Amino acid sequence: MLARRLLLSLSIAAALALPATAQDRLGVVATTGMIADAARQVGGELVEVTALMGPGVDPHSYRQTRTDIVAAARADLVLWNGLYLEAQLEEFLLELGETRAVVPVAEAVPPEDRIGSEDYADRFDPHVWMDPTLWSRVVLAVRDAMIEAHPEGAEVFTANAAAHLEDLSELSDYARTVLASVPAERRMLVTAHDAFNYFGAAYGFEVVGIQGLSTESEAGLQRIAELVDLLVDREIGAVFVESSVSDRNIRALIEGAAAQGHTVTIGGELFSDAIGAPGTYEGTYLGMIDHNVTVIARALGGEAPAQGRIDELALN
Repeated sequence: MLARRLLLSLSIAAALALPATAQDRLGVVATTGMIADAARQVGGELVEVTALMGPGVDPHSYRQTRTDIVAAARADLVLWNGLYLEAQLEEFLLELGETRAVVPVAEAVPPEDRIGSEDYADRFDPHVWMDPTLWSRVVLAVRDAMIEAHPEGAEVFTANAAAHLEDLSELSDYARTVLASVPAERRMLVTAHDAFNYFGAAYGFEVVGIQGLSTESEAGLQRIAELVDLLVDREIGAVFVESSVSDRNIRALIEGAAAQGHTVTIGGELFSDAIGAPGTYEGTYLGMIDHNVTVIARALGGEAPAQGRIDELALN
């Protein structure tokens, strides 16, 4: 551990020694696509945002590369989720924060609004972006971090954040409306890992993840067997895969249910720990949540527009 920390310190020091690239805009590095999108929404033309993790990347297991170290060490501001989401990056980010502006934005969500973890003592579920109302807290934290790093842009950052908060409010209203149309007995969301607990709390769904809060945990045969029995007993007909997690365990559930004479289908692919492809609607936070809400509602018997809230989803 000591050798690893020394190597990390030397890597950061070497990166800081490199000549900075001249630019007029605030250089922001964000760990996840969700945080990077919030930074772009708030910062507008005044920021240059780099996301360390792209579509389909699992933040629980992601480890920094040499390129990441250089980018983060040279940035004016580094934004990360915190709450132990970026478990493998945490040591690096905490050490970098001793000399640079490094802000864990999800920790702006008050402890009383966080969901505790059964897997880790004194830890909280980090997937706060699954509730747009809670994500509003993160947007405000991004705004405040940018104002501190670049006070001259305060007026722009404040105005952009206010506009984005209105969008989040409209998204939340849409989610509440279409998810309420799902019959009460079908409001069970079965996914690969426990990324949707805040979603469940916000919209009244029972959430079942095969794995725990982290994709690093493994689901044993007993866990799979228990969930197969649950699907059969509750007559649940749809389960969901995730864009950043293997579908192996989900397919094991489907096969197990079939062996008991119960048909379960894949209700769709959800964005859990990563947003969609750059340049697409799903590649934004608004599109990510719109996609999830629309897919879940339609798959479980609710009513939602085929192409989502603003007719932009790339769904068949």
